Amino acid sequence: MTVEGPERDRFKGMIQSITDTTVMRDTGAALSMIDSQPSARPGGIGVVGYCMGGGFALSAAGTFPDRVVAAASFHGGSLATDKPDSAHRLANRMRAKVYVGVAEIDASFSPEQQARLEKALSEGGVDFTIEIYKGAKHGFAVTGHLVYDRDSSERHWQRLLHLFKETLSS
Repeated sequence: MTVEGPERDRFKGMIQSITDTTVMRDTGAALSMIDSQPSARPGGIGVVGYCMGGGFALSAAGTFPDRVVAAASFHGGSLATDKPDSAHRLANRMRAKVYVGVAEIDASFSPEQQARLEKALSEGGVDFTIEIYKGAKHGFAVTGHLVYDRDSSERHWQRLLHLFKETLSS
């Protein structure tokens, strides 16, 4: 289904209104709510994001370094841009183990951005892995999406579960 006309413009405007600042504010509120729940286990959490959420997952690792112990981005876009709120700028604050699963065919995360992200994470002393999903297109993990790639999607689940098991087990 393709969204056309005014609906597309409204959707595009809504997406553009979502900023790292507002998402981190909401993330802080969600963490406070979790902390208030008697049934919630205290300690570190894992975060994961897809597409634009991939950058938010990385930003959460830098914004809440005492809470986020694992952060994963899958076919994330715009992870290392020139924008002042780009996730890579928080690398020196990140203490989480970071996994970035990159679609090989993805206009929203260029090789230049990948190099910039890798440099920032390395210089920040972050324990990270950046893995290219060969032949996969942006959106590969979304069941029912036109570019869904079963093998890449299955691999992404294995990587995510391994990351969380490795960092959140106690």
